[in-house]
Amino acid sequence: MIAEKIHRNLQQASLIRAMFEEGEKLRAIYGADKVFDFSLGNPDPEPPKEVKDSLRKLVMEDRPGLHGYMNNAGYPETREKIAEAINKETGKKLSAQHIVMTCGAGGALNITLKTILNPGEEVIVFTPYFGEYTFYIDNYSGTMVELPSNPDTFEPDLAQLEKSITPLTKAIIINSPNNPTGVVYSEQLLKEMARIVDCKEEKFHTTIYVISDEPYSKLVYDGIKLPYILNIFRHSVLVNSFSKSHSLPGERIGFVAVNDAIENPKEFVDGLSFSNRILGYVNAPALFQRVITDSMEKVVDKAIYEERRDILYNHLISLGFSCVKPQGAFYLFPKTLIPDDIEFKNRALKHNLVVVPGRSFGCPGYFRISYCVGRDTITNSLPAFSALAEEFK
Repeated sequence: MIAEKIHRNLQQASLIRAMFEEGEKLRAIYGADKVFDFSLGNPDPEPPKEVKDSLRKLVMEDRPGLHGYMNNAGYPETREKIAEAINKETGKKLSAQHIVMTCGAGGALNITLKTILNPGEEVIVFTPYFGEYTFYIDNYSGTMVELPSNPDTFEPDLAQLEKSITPLTKAIIINSPNNPTGVVYSEQLLKEMARIVDCKEEKFHTTIYVISDEPYSKLVYDGIKLPYILNIFRHSVLVNSFSKSHSLPGERIGFVAVNDAIENPKEFVDGLSFSNRILGYVNAPALFQRVITDSMEKVVDKAIYEERRDILYNHLISLGFSCVKPQGAFYLFPKTLIPDDIEFKNRALKHNLVVVPGRSFGCPGYFRISYCVGRDTITNSLPAFSALAEEFK
């Protein structure tokens, strides 16, 4: 018998993987070209040529120690390269000593929460949110506090935030560009959030960390500029990965950047490195730290995603769906045409459309479409979406 907690969590586990498995069943019956699977955020574009060239070069060199251990925080040259890139964008003065390499953004979030949380302390998230946050916070005996977003914009409700911060609040997770909505939080909103956080820290004599989960930071559209979290929140931690920006989700390569304005950033980074070790990650993948060092600047062509967004978004709007237009990432989050999002996804499956119910993101009554699939999948799916919408007229 497995642990009761794991047994219980299995019942609540993310619907994303469950929907992917539904897609697998449909593909076996109808063929891959007749199934339109929008379940996973698994990038369709290949990694940039420079990534492949670097990988080939490193392997052919047969460099001694290429696959060996290194400092738990990662290779100094990789960390320095990331710090330089952040400094160039933000004007900060980070160094390798502020960076810890991780096993993807998921690993980065876990070691950050492990480092800061005492049992019972609260972590605020805004709906809709990436469903795994629930389990990451629970891993370290934290309490997740869900706060609503404005349904017209999917930006956080700051009035609700101000009421909800307590002496037990240890962190706020923000995710912009957002999964599942694609919304990018404005600088004005984040500065007002920072004012609220500062006031609450002063009132309660506590430290509230703002953890910015940014794996989609390089996928921002329509000329919008992503605000720099490290310049807005003093007690901020930046979590990122190369899964989406470089189409490397299976390589599990990410990092944490600690704001140099935090009191005693060295202790914080030491805590992250220690957590990396004791959680069993030990260190980020050695080979891909080297690859990223060589090819960090070369990201996927975001115009590919922007075009696919526009095709799907415009078609859904023409069919009568209600949807906030994404400004980043590669997701659409429309309202379902009936209140029950589970029933809606079941009706969609009858048209070989595989989508994820909004309740998987703490937001029933919506559904997520991952448009990081091939262009043919998107164009061929349009008649199926039309037929689905016709059912509800």
